Amino acid sequence: MIKEIKFTDKAIKQINNLLSQKDPGSFFRIAIKGGGCSGFQYEFTFDKKLEADDLKHENILIDKTSADLLKGSEVDFVSELIGDQFKISNPQSKSSCGCGVSFSI
Repeated sequence: MIKEIKFTDKAIKQINNLLSQKDPGSFFRIAIKGGGCSGFQYEFTFDKKLEADDLKHENILIDKTSADLLKGSEVDFVSELIGDQFKISNPQSKSSCGCGVSFSI
């Protein structure tokens, strides 16, 4: 399933850069949580524990429910005037807030 989520070279480079500053064995976790101004929001954290429902791609973890909601998405890392951030282009998103952190399906 995680194969259906694309990571740009810039995203992988930034994830690896961030993980190089963490303890060995750390993972970069992408999750979708309820909340935000549009109903769901993306969450980026670090984790050392692989859960039973996690899907793993190299050093990236995504739980099964979040992976289902991210199916067909592209994860990128962008530098803009408002700052640097991970940006997810999600074809399942019907609308999103102005900052791009929350979305509805």
